Amino acid sequence: MILDGKLVAAAKREKIKEETAELKNKTGKTPFLVAIIVGEDPASKVYVKSKEKACEKVGMASKVDRLPDTFSEIELLELINKYNKDPEVNGILVQLPLPSHIDEQKVIEKIDPIKDVDCFHPYNVGRLSLGTPVFYPATPAGVIEILKYYNIETSGKNLVIIGRSNIVGKPLANMLVQKADFANATVTIAHSRTKNLKEVARQADILIAAIGKPEFVKADMVKQDAVVIDVGVNRVEDETREKGYRLAGDVDFGEVNKVASAITPVPGGVGPMTITMLLQNTLKAFKVQNI
Repeated sequence: MILDGKLVAAAKREKIKEETAELKNKTGKTPFLVAIIVGEDPASKVYVKSKEKACEKVGMASKVDRLPDTFSEIELLELINKYNKDPEVNGILVQLPLPSHIDEQKVIEKIDPIKDVDCFHPYNVGRLSLGTPVFYPATPAGVIEILKYYNIETSGKNLVIIGRSNIVGKPLANMLVQKADFANATVTIAHSRTKNLKEVARQADILIAAIGKPEFVKADMVKQDAVVIDVGVNRVEDETREKGYRLAGDVDFGEVNKVASAITPVPGGVGPMTITMLLQNTLKAFKVQNI
């Protein structure tokens, strides 16, 4: 079974669009997301543009500050503080990565936690780990929404996450061990230092790849009939393509598709869910701040 993230995202965005319209009628206000991008990272520019279009399609207001890579850390912190104080702004996100002269952690901690729709602020990370979140981080939340949509049970299952980033691996593990629906799993986090990684991965009833290495997970790492969720999006050089590259996940889809009972494709799997859940967080931030 192919787990179609585009389908799940479309259904979720329709609900967000309806709720946004209802809130606008009720309050006279529109949820407002501000995105800040510093520098010329190509992937970041595409991603921010996608966020802007997504806001427009569900009836949310958005603004993008596109800043040169010479923009200083002090200037960025001052800009964030301005939006923190602006009652019309409900969500603030700073697109990562930032230029090397800017301290990413300092920037993350400057954002008001109640406007931190990426769920990166230590306050929100702490609440997530305690099981009392204000927001759920977008990509991990997208993974769980796919599991919910296809009614893939996680309770009591062995679940292996390959990757320990602060953006996906760690928060997703935190969410999946909670006493909650589509959680209650026995979670193992594997990474580059894991011994016998192949054997660890083969224990998984649900295997989630978020390691950032194209086609890293092969068929011999996957248990027969396991569910495989591929979070990776990697550009791989391909002279046969017009753009000179193709997108590949962290899973070798051609191989693993023959072993897994269900699998997400790349593109079209987890990717569309990330921006969708960011919209969900912006809606939540609006409600927390206005209702």
